[in-house]
Amino acid sequence: MVSRTFRRTMLCMALGMGLASMGMPAAHAGNNDGTVVGHTDAGAVVTISNAQTGFSRSVTADDKGNYRIPFLPIGDYTLSVAKDGKTLTQPTSVTVTLGNATTVNLGTANATNLSAVNVTGTSIITAVDVTSTESAVNISREELRRLPVEQNLAAVAQLAPGVVKGSSNFGGLSFGGSSVAENAIYVNGLNVTDFYNRNGYSEAPFNFYQEFQVKTGGYSVEFGRTTGGVINAVARSGSNEFHAGVEMTMEPGAWHAQAEDRYDANGNRYLTASEDRDSLMKTNLWASGPIVKDKLFIFAMFEQRGDNPRNTNNEGTTLTSNSASPGFWGTTIDWHINDSNLLSLMAFSDQSSNVGRVYNYDYDTHTIGAKTDTIYTDTGGKNWSLTYTNYLTDNLSMKVLYGENRQESYNRALSDLECNHVAAENAVPKPGVPLGCTTNTAVEKLNDKRKEGRVDFEWKLEDHLLRFGYDHEDDDSLYARHYPGPGAIYYNVYASTPGSTIPNPAGGGVIPPGYNGYVRARRYEVAGNFDTTNNAFYLEDNWQVTPNLLLNAGIRRDGFDNMDAAGRDYIKMNNMWAPRFGFSWDMKGDGTTKLFGNLGRYYLPVANVISIKQAGGLLDERTYYAFGGWQTLTDANGNKYAVPILGPQLGGVDTSQGNGTVGDLRSEVNKDMQQVYQDELILGFQQMLNDKWSWGVTGTYRKLHNAIDDMEISATPQCGGDGYIGWVMGNPGKKNTVWADTNCDGKADGWVTIDTSKQGWAMYDADGNYLGQRGWVKPKRTYTSMEFQLDRAWDDKWSFNASYVLSWNRGNAEGPVNSDTNFDDTGRTENWDNPWVNLGGDGYLPNDRRHQIKLRGTYAITPHWQIAGDANIASGGPITGFGVGNPYDDTAYHSYFICVANCDAERSEDRVYEASPRGKYGRTPWTYNLGASITYLRQLADIGQLRVKFAVYNLLNEQRTIQVDQDLQTTISNSTSSTFKQPLLFQQPRYAQLTVSVDF
Repeated sequence: MVSRTFRRTMLCMALGMGLASMGMPAAHAGNNDGTVVGHTDAGAVVTISNAQTGFSRSVTADDKGNYRIPFLPIGDYTLSVAKDGKTLTQPTSVTVTLGNATTVNLGTANATNLSAVNVTGTSIITAVDVTSTESAVNISREELRRLPVEQNLAAVAQLAPGVVKGSSNFGGLSFGGSSVAENAIYVNGLNVTDFYNRNGYSEAPFNFYQEFQVKTGGYSVEFGRTTGGVINAVARSGSNEFHAGVEMTMEPGAWHAQAEDRYDANGNRYLTASEDRDSLMKTNLWASGPIVKDKLFIFAMFEQRGDNPRNTNNEGTTLTSNSASPGFWGTTIDWHINDSNLLSLMAFSDQSSNVGRVYNYDYDTHTIGAKTDTIYTDTGGKNWSLTYTNYLTDNLSMKVLYGENRQESYNRALSDLECNHVAAENAVPKPGVPLGCTTNTAVEKLNDKRKEGRVDFEWKLEDHLLRFGYDHEDDDSLYARHYPGPGAIYYNVYASTPGSTIPNPAGGGVIPPGYNGYVRARRYEVAGNFDTTNNAFYLEDNWQVTPNLLLNAGIRRDGFDNMDAAGRDYIKMNNMWAPRFGFSWDMKGDGTTKLFGNLGRYYLPVANVISIKQAGGLLDERTYYAFGGWQTLTDANGNKYAVPILGPQLGGVDTSQGNGTVGDLRSEVNKDMQQVYQDELILGFQQMLNDKWSWGVTGTYRKLHNAIDDMEISATPQCGGDGYIGWVMGNPGKKNTVWADTNCDGKADGWVTIDTSKQGWAMYDADGNYLGQRGWVKPKRTYTSMEFQLDRAWDDKWSFNASYVLSWNRGNAEGPVNSDTNFDDTGRTENWDNPWVNLGGDGYLPNDRRHQIKLRGTYAITPHWQIAGDANIASGGPITGFGVGNPYDDTAYHSYFICVANCDAERSEDRVYEASPRGKYGRTPWTYNLGASITYLRQLADIGQLRVKFAVYNLLNEQRTIQVDQDLQTTISNSTSSTFKQPLLFQQPRYAQLTVSVDF
């Protein structure tokens, strides 16, 4: 009986190659390595070895026959077992994958001949990982080389179910309904996530990576500081054999389909895109091999890119020709000190420089005129990590990492001293010459440096696997920014009508007779050095209750400390306890059918941009004027340009967002700040159908609790409207405690608690009489989904993967950024500026994509020819019609109300409003992205392999709308905006790419 059970188990594992590639839950392994676990004779010695590196590791099975070998570098291994000097099985080939536990049950005294079930020579990959309660997708470098997938991390992540591309100018990725500013990205265990604004990361070329893991939910307590998803990548390494390669990627401009120009209802062109061009040529060189055989190995890579896009402005009056020269280098060095001690260095640089030369342009004649400006942009930085692994005993292992992640962003132009930037919304009549004499929008320099250290342990105690560790990050931002031109002023021009009230928080802004628009002259300056420290420790127990049932219980404790430019605590939060529980039931006991679940809590840190803009002496001065038309001027080079003619000033000067000073931070930050966190529940099922086919279904529910954002608190319980405090970084809809006036004498002298769900905003009638207080609605966000997957594993002939996600993303808070209003200051959105901005704002959120269908597959026509396809189909997002005013007071700002009658009335209570809720105006269209490729493979005698892949992206050249203008009213008036629902962002046009590589 034991023998039959063992043979059945081994056969199922030998057949199961599919669910790892299908993306089913991954095991609790290290974040840059893998694990092998299984069962054999009690007291047997299990040895795993890698012939490519000479690495070997032996452990002794416990008294129940269980064994575990953690912290293994990913790759191909041979596994054998012996007892009392007698070999129990023939050696078995095993593939260790990133973040997964590969289960291999080895021979017992009653079953020593594995050849009977054809296991010998099979590379076992976990079919159903019964040691895991996570949800993740593993994608190898070799799979990506077969598919038409764009060469960046974002494209890899979008292969996973439930991941959608951001629908705003600032891009990004949304995991499971989260905003694009809630994710975490790791390379070889080093956190490379942008911590300034949390919407970006350091990135290496595709050829630098060996494997990717995209975690979409339920991840271990080892991971934190995210309420979205995790992209986890591991770099390639060297071995005992010398290898090298060269890869050239060609993407000529002629292989790019022409983008479409866009015209409004009157036939006027408002977006000029048909003149845009792009081309790319990159050469990648790599080599790997031993420095000392069986001991010291190196992998090194260099890539030079020539990227030369050009683009016109929206009006087609200027053209910018870019010349980028990114030169990437990267390396890994692995030292196998002995079989119990490993040391690994990973380093890469993604520094890049771009020069943009700006010319006058005549769209009608397609003529490039005189050069007007040059814009210089530097990005990227150097990254490195050193990881030490120690197998202390058979049951206790340790891993220690230290590393640094650097990112720079420096933007400046030759015209910065003499030229202001000018922009105008589409409804404003254009002057026929370029607006302003610069296209540069900011003089900005940012240097971010992260220092990271962590230690992780695994300790096996009979039926319990304890995992625990500690990590610490020191995130430093050196930042300076101002607008170009005299006075450092940025002019924005908006269309309107006489008598309309403009959205000026300082009040008094009404457009006088004879004017049909207004100008916002904005001065914006901030500088300083800001530091944040994050730390966490975690403890997790994986308890094998029975041979078929695993229970997982973990706890993570996070601490975040954001400091101001003087190094004082600005926002400090400790003791954020994140419990996580899970189970995995091997329903048949043979690793082919599994029911699993996970319940957990996840915390989100505060981005550094918050400290910089509120605790850094930000000056954000906005002065409004009536728009008196255009004045044409001539710059120093003889080029004509237009600037707005400023009419009478409208209302006061608004410095509510920052007056250039750092005030008493006790009055600007909630003393008892509550953290942003998300609770998540996952229940799933997965099953092997046969040796190649597998399927699964997963249900997910996520609920976001709390928000940290800025609110203008204009009243207190003690002093009513006389207790004005100002802009406070706090928790909308909850109790906030700040330093304020306690005895109503106009001086801050003590701590005051304001329950912002009921109070904090002073109400007045049109005559200035105080009416009482109003509070804010509480932030809400939920995500519910059902996910279905079907997978056919690659067998050198064909493979296929299909997924369908049905989901609902509801609430009144997208997260720390606003995609629908294109607001990307993470944690300083417009949502909570006053109680009316988000009143009535409950509905389907910007990242709600009700239906997502993803298909990918490869077919080998012959041993030399492969064809492949990748399809990403998604329903559109909701369209909201934002208004400006509200039926409760005279505030003119973004809202979910539109004025429908008496809008020019001087008394706000005489105006008539109606609700304009989220998603009332339909949805953007479905999008279809289809990629296709054909690959030619040929062995070059005994020296290497030639691979030629021709890929086409967006094969059908769909250029559908992904974002529209959602401002239904831009002023308080009887009219609606003529540009409402006007398309703004579109799918990238079709383009083709030829990749030629030779691997030696």
